[in-house]
Amino acid sequence: MEQSFYTVRPASTADLASLIELRAHLLDGTAASYASRTPEDSASWRAAYRAWLASKLGVADNVQILVAEHQESGQIIGCATGLIDQRAPAPGSLSGLSGWVQSVAVAPQWRHRGIARQLMQHLLRWFANRGVASVSLQSTEAAGTLYQALGFAVSNECLLIRQEASA
Repeated sequence: MEQSFYTVRPASTADLASLIELRAHLLDGTAASYASRTPEDSASWRAAYRAWLASKLGVADNVQILVAEHQESGQIIGCATGLIDQRAPAPGSLSGLSGWVQSVAVAPQWRHRGIARQLMQHLLRWFANRGVASVSLQSTEAAGTLYQALGFAVSNECLLIRQEASA
């Protein structure tokens, strides 16, 4: 879809509040295993995420945080994060570089206009330019079609999570 009304760009510290609110669509009030369950949970992840963003934006070469900015209003209407890990080499990744996509979120009133697709295409180019051959993500069922159209395949691996209570 044509992106005439928004621009995809790297996030800056000026975008912190918008990034937190967009991620809240994924972490607050959903049935996901990783979602906050109480107002205290929500306040805790928000504070921790703000600190994490502040430490990564513009400094970490292995992290790319993108935003979709509405051209007329300047409102941040979408975001996506890419992370690069160094793992042991494997057949699909001889360099050991492994990409992970998280926090792909679009404000509800702007969904189904190609924004998530554009954010993902930018992230996939970023990964490719850094020699990352394998990129993973965890998806909601609703977004699965988009990711499959971008070349992601459902894995036959079982995702197991061990989560300890926060200290």
